[in-house]
Amino acid sequence: MMSNGGLREGAAPAGALQPLEWKFSQVFGERTAGEEVQEVDIISAIEFDRSGNHLATGDRGGRVVLFERTDMHNHGGHRRDLERIDYSITRHPEFRYKTEFQSHEPEFDYLKSLEIEEKINKIRWCQSANGASFLLSTNDKTIKFWKVQEKKVKKVCDMNVDPTKAMGNGPNVGSSVSSSSTSSKPYTANGGYPINDFSFPTGGLPSLHLPVVTGHETSLVARCRRIYAHAHDYHINSISNNRLFKDIKHPAVHDGETFISADDLRINLWNLEISNQSFNIVDVKPANMEDLTEVITSAEFHPTHCNVLAYSSSKGSIRLVDLRQSALCDSHSKLFEEQEAPGSRSFFTEIIASISDIKFAKNGRHILSRDYMSLKLWDINMDSGPVATFQVHEHLRPKLCDLYENDSIFDKFECCLSGDGLRVATGSYSNLFRVFGCSEGSTEAATLEASKNPMRRQVQTPARPTRSLGSFSGVVRRVKGVDNSGVDTNGNTFDFTTKLLHLAWHPTENSLACAASNSLYMYYA
Repeated sequence: MMSNGGLREGAAPAGALQPLEWKFSQVFGERTAGEEVQEVDIISAIEFDRSGNHLATGDRGGRVVLFERTDMHNHGGHRRDLERIDYSITRHPEFRYKTEFQSHEPEFDYLKSLEIEEKINKIRWCQSANGASFLLSTNDKTIKFWKVQEKKVKKVCDMNVDPTKAMGNGPNVGSSVSSSSTSSKPYTANGGYPINDFSFPTGGLPSLHLPVVTGHETSLVARCRRIYAHAHDYHINSISNNRLFKDIKHPAVHDGETFISADDLRINLWNLEISNQSFNIVDVKPANMEDLTEVITSAEFHPTHCNVLAYSSSKGSIRLVDLRQSALCDSHSKLFEEQEAPGSRSFFTEIIASISDIKFAKNGRHILSRDYMSLKLWDINMDSGPVATFQVHEHLRPKLCDLYENDSIFDKFECCLSGDGLRVATGSYSNLFRVFGCSEGSTEAATLEASKNPMRRQVQTPARPTRSLGSFSGVVRRVKGVDNSGVDTNGNTFDFTTKLLHLAWHPTENSLACAASNSLYMYYA
């Protein structure tokens, strides 16, 4: 079992991967000193597409902003020309703003007298087709399916006629003709006016050209293809789609046509083509709501098996469900939970155990979960406990009362895995984020800040990390006799008002996108 910094007991660190050195790449929407951030501009969702060439963010104002990768085009050329270069081109993902659109508007549920925020909760990319991008976005109640495509602006040109002069049978289009003036002029047989004032130019008319329609400009147009509404009584916390997937190693092929949506008590299965009907596949609502003990917090499809999905709960457990077992998945196929240590239960135990996010590794073998205090890595073939635990907020345990009073204890941090599955990342307070190595023998544990100098708060990993799950010192340094529970490694106090909740790892490269308030920071290693 691995613990803390990812060291597996009994494994020699020799041959382990070297810790990554993270560097700043880009920032979008950077705040100037003293600038006040508008609530609607705060980023609330972030997602790479499967290729990593596109990135989407959603904000609390209901907008979706798309970015596209540009560095792939800058290093083009023939293979022979590239081979002549005697030095290696070290490139990293670079993105540019592509377009944005208003995905959701604020609504009001008159039956329940409830305001529905426009805030984007989740974004998921779907299979692209014919040069168009497709994605799902959701707020608390309504899911929308969007198509974003380039459209050419067409214009008629190459005409002989001067549009400023009247030619032919009648006045120019758009000109006003009074009834008194028209009544005094005689009509020709075809209903027009006689062309008495027309004179041929000297040398006669040139050959007549037919009008030609040409496309001069292109513009990106976002169109809502379908709206999936009125299927959730509670707030939607997750959407996950069955992405089109074909691989010789994984004979189970995803259809790319279905997706799930989850709220506190139910998970529904949808077909992308059918917006007025969904199937309820998980329902944890008790007959008497007073008997409710846990709620669904996150759900995600397996990346390679279209019949398998996982969902987490507020009690810190993860359930694996096989859709082939029954139409209503009341019983799970596997349950992953960590046994509570004897005598450790307190008023905050269930609150901090609640899982805020789960992610499958790319190969589907592992599940990464994030609760308030830590990251846990689970092997789907071993349900006895997590194979690795990475402490993130252990230093805040003495502050739980204060965090409960200011509601910070209910913050929902997301997590992500690298494409190769060798590292995991999650956010924290003071716009910090943590990166841990989870390969055998790895002791990597970095704390970085979402700024143009991410290594400013870099933590040196101890040569011999502890192996106790509850005493990891790779992130926060403890000094005997001093209460530094709200202090980071460099002695800086944590700012609980600035929190990095959302981040995403590039699917094929060591590149991270982090959302700090209204700013999107990009890093590479």
